[in-house]
Amino acid sequence: MSISAEHALTGYINALRPLIYINHFDFHAVDELIKNVSEGIDIYEYNNAVGRCNFETKLQPSSSIGRPDLSTFLELFDGNEPRKAFVILKDVHYFLNDPAIAGRLKSIAERTMFSDDYYVTIFLVCSQFILPQELEKMTTVFDIPLPDVDGIENIIKDYVHDFKIPMDSDVLNDLKVKFRGLSEFEIRQILNLAYQQSGMIDEQSATLILKEKEQIIRKSGILELVNDDSSMEDIGGLAGLKYYLESKALIFKELGRATVFGVDMPKGILIVGFPGCGKTLSAKATAKLFDVPLLRLDIGKLMGKYVGESENNLRRAIKTAEAVAPCVLWIDEVEKAFSGIGGISGASDITTRLFGQFLTWMQEKKDAVYVVATSNDIAKLPPEFLRRGRFDELFLVDFPDKNERKEIFENLLNRKNKLTSQIDIIKLLEKYTSDDKFQCKGTAGFSGADILSVVKETIDTAFISGNGSITTKALQNTINETIPLKETIKDEIAKMEDKYKKYNFKSANKLPNNITGR
Repeated sequence: MSISAEHALTGYINALRPLIYINHFDFHAVDELIKNVSEGIDIYEYNNAVGRCNFETKLQPSSSIGRPDLSTFLELFDGNEPRKAFVILKDVHYFLNDPAIAGRLKSIAERTMFSDDYYVTIFLVCSQFILPQELEKMTTVFDIPLPDVDGIENIIKDYVHDFKIPMDSDVLNDLKVKFRGLSEFEIRQILNLAYQQSGMIDEQSATLILKEKEQIIRKSGILELVNDDSSMEDIGGLAGLKYYLESKALIFKELGRATVFGVDMPKGILIVGFPGCGKTLSAKATAKLFDVPLLRLDIGKLMGKYVGESENNLRRAIKTAEAVAPCVLWIDEVEKAFSGIGGISGASDITTRLFGQFLTWMQEKKDAVYVVATSNDIAKLPPEFLRRGRFDELFLVDFPDKNERKEIFENLLNRKNKLTSQIDIIKLLEKYTSDDKFQCKGTAGFSGADILSVVKETIDTAFISGNGSITTKALQNTINETIPLKETIKDEIAKMEDKYKKYNFKSANKLPNNITGR
């Protein structure tokens, strides 16, 4: 356990924090931490599995008859005589909502804070976070920090030294980055698995790390692992955004070397713009480009019914993302999660706290969690969200121009194996009148989603009618029947255009001025 963790915990104990909540699965690691800060202090333990037990041996006292309940155990410390002790309660989270248990804990806590010669620190060591309102003000939540890069390097070196396993320095640099976000227990488990399977620790061990991290996501229940094959080639247009992400991909694919070189870990991007113009597809394609897992965070899933549960869920989501790093964390329509903060309509206290917690993490995060947040309505986002330092860049996705619409048609028709010599895409882009006076209104103002709808509807019609091929005229007929989103919600689009003019977003559609081609 790190010195910083011991120092922080000692500080809380010396400050007479009476209840310290440690939400952690590795009870052995917690025991080691408490043991290291307990010099000269008696330790008493109650484990929900066996009741009162010896802290060192985990066995029940030989004098005990039966299994005393938690309330009876706490009676030992709910008195006025001088005491100095650590009390460890493991996996008792479901008992905390019992008024009798909460009351007794509160009584012990008050004596510790206000009575001379009475110092009893209670450690609530639980695999779940449940905290009743009566204990909220008296409880300190303590997070055991995960090993940093230097700590991970030492764990790996100790392991390969113990088993006399040769390891290349490049492999070590790569693994110590990819192990970030995992506990020492999890790191050693993966090293064991890799060594048992191949008799060595090499580049192939990274695949095992990824598989283990996928298990962590599924078990969390908060983040969703998105399996999607969308790539940058599927995106029509958005040359500026693609150029930017391709440069960041070089860092993510060489994280070990990049870190040693001194490259700062990329934080992420915010993509704002009009509906149906490729924001979601860009988020999915980013993970494919970086060759990392794509995690989706639904802020709504974080909300809990107990005091502090929502904030703890966000901490768990962040820890899970960091454990899976390198990864892309996608937050879709982020304005729905944090709307109302700082505005006239206001937001709930829970939403405000979640927002502050998320911003702090974005500002300070060191792990390879690349955040891709998307938003349709920038006006609903608090101004703090747009400040430099949260995201590396802010991009505006506009409606596709003529060349981008051509690329979108080509991508979609190629994907469906329908791009033939019978289709003249140029005649689909702008207003067109044929020799026989047939008119097509063109696709100016169409979004990528509108063009996708045109292609799908044309293919469906051709299949139903028995026509085996897709023609230019068939696509033109569908275009004439399609009312694009820009016309359907004309007033809302106009308001969004006015809002975007006030911000100096980088264009996702255009290459930087100093770049002439791709």
